[in-house]
Amino acid sequence: MSDTPLASWHEANQRHLSAALAVVRAALERHAEDAPAESEVPEGARRAVREASEAMPVRAALETLSETFGLTPFERDVMLLCAGMELDSGFAALCASAQGDPRRAYPTFGLALAALPGAHWSALTPAAPLRHWRLVEVEKGDTLTSSPLRVDERVLHHLAGTPYLDERLVGVVDPVPASPGGLVPSQRALAERIAEAWEHASGALPVVQLCGDEAAGKRAICAAACYELGLNLSAIPVNTIPPGPDELEALLRLWEREAALSASALLLDCDELDASDPARASAVTRLIERANYPLVVASRERRQSPRRTMITLDVRRPTSREQRALWDEALTDAGFNGHVETLVSQFSLGAHAIRAASAEVLAAQGQDDLAGIVWDACRVQARPRLDELAQRIEPAAAWDELVLPGPQLETLREISAHVRQRSKVYETWGFAAKGARGLGIGALFSGASGTGKTMAAEVLAGELRLDLYRIDLSQVVSKYIGETEKNLRRVFDAAEEGGAVLLFDEADALFGKRSEVKDSHDRYANIEVSYLLQRMESYRGLAILTTNMKNALDAAFLRRIRFIVRFPFPDAGQRAEIWRRIFPPSTPTDGLDVDKLARLNVAGGNIRNIALNAAFLAADAGQPVRMSHLLRGARGECAKLEKPLTDAEIGGWV
Repeated sequence: MSDTPLASWHEANQRHLSAALAVVRAALERHAEDAPAESEVPEGARRAVREASEAMPVRAALETLSETFGLTPFERDVMLLCAGMELDSGFAALCASAQGDPRRAYPTFGLALAALPGAHWSALTPAAPLRHWRLVEVEKGDTLTSSPLRVDERVLHHLAGTPYLDERLVGVVDPVPASPGGLVPSQRALAERIAEAWEHASGALPVVQLCGDEAAGKRAICAAACYELGLNLSAIPVNTIPPGPDELEALLRLWEREAALSASALLLDCDELDASDPARASAVTRLIERANYPLVVASRERRQSPRRTMITLDVRRPTSREQRALWDEALTDAGFNGHVETLVSQFSLGAHAIRAASAEVLAAQGQDDLAGIVWDACRVQARPRLDELAQRIEPAAAWDELVLPGPQLETLREISAHVRQRSKVYETWGFAAKGARGLGIGALFSGASGTGKTMAAEVLAGELRLDLYRIDLSQVVSKYIGETEKNLRRVFDAAEEGGAVLLFDEADALFGKRSEVKDSHDRYANIEVSYLLQRMESYRGLAILTTNMKNALDAAFLRRIRFIVRFPFPDAGQRAEIWRRIFPPSTPTDGLDVDKLARLNVAGGNIRNIALNAAFLAADAGQPVRMSHLLRGARGECAKLEKPLTDAEIGGWV
């Protein structure tokens, strides 16, 4: 129908439907006049239907519907009898006349059996097409033959040539525009494979499964395949599928009819399927096994369905070359070509995200720091999935706030250089060609709580202008075999897009001296640790582990980490330096003695808490921060630590 002007087809379809209704009307009139049973509908009415059919530029809606659902001529006429009630104002009176009762101004099955040719009782059984596909509804009545019949509204509009989504599906499935554009070559090849598989399938169509984390890419591939085959496309999120069997059966029946009426494929979006919800998982399996229409399943993990033929395709983000081409195409008019290589080396974005980030640059034409604008736009595009899995920390610390011995500071600056020059060394200088193992940049920060491990991660993220995400390993580790690796995989896969700085806190929850396998728990713990280190070694960004007990970590594991930074407990000189830097320049202070404050034997994190508490006390009193406020803050902080304060530490403060 796409090559036929819609107006001309619509007009011809109306003529065909009117001619078909005239045949049913003639049959009713003949029955109302009590004509002999052997008399037939006038040939002129039937000839008008044939002529209207021959004049159709594309087959009429009535013909395609009848063929699609396998209606017999009698079943088709029953449906037309019900449609006539809605489309022809004279049908009600004619039904009453034909049934000899003015109160029965509606079609019934009894009337159809008596008036329409080729009548058969099986036409209205629940398994027959009219009721199975809900083309005709039997309303409440005394008997089956005397109950009113009504055509389904969705079917009525389809017959009239004005299709629309069934209102019972609105909010459950979402129409997706079928489109051939927007695909990179690697993804276009997958769309062509889907179209070819469906086009040449004999019998039931295979279910196509698109796996991977590239959600936008999976949808675009599906839309392109449907465009190629002339199919409409709708998507259904997994959380809208009813888990109850009765509601699920009703939904399946409705959609299968909709797919047939509108030549549609369905994209079942299982990316957010909760594995701990067995009822919904079972409903998904039933939907897949029952599908008698083109079906694509989008899922991060591969699904198995022994009862259905499934074609599984892995959808990956565009290759580096394809990403460069997308950036070049999107930023041709922005004079930005020199920075594309830097973007591709840091971010691994899909086509949709690249176009969205590029739009921000084009909207900012004329502003300073376009490179910074597009860099930050890429960070925003890469955040959504990782925001669901980890805590994003806004870097606020700078290098001058870090108080560490010289060797530790030098190591931190080396880490920054490795991340910053990763692309040049690995790609331009060819180290990546020697093998992918060990190319990830991993670091272990060890030291007591409050010694600056998290602050150092903030400094690195701020220096590199990257997002920082904190992952609590004690929450990731699961007692269920295989679940820890799955949790870690989700984090790393989500982080790959933006190469964010990942801070894995509480590494002791996963690491330990596990090299001696005493039981199955130790064996699986070794597997979990090996998986984490393997992902760190291949991760395109910086991954940092923190621990309070470096000695508890196995030496074999430590050898696989590129940088190890020990954060010592600050001595008196370092504590004095922390106190000098702890207050912002705009904070009013009075009479602070840094040397006396440095006698308090606490870590930098505790010093910050004391300073902050003192600032609130001073602000509430309308005074500058004084030693008396710091003494109160120190008493409160040490009480939390259950640490007694000695005269040697606080003597002479006030």
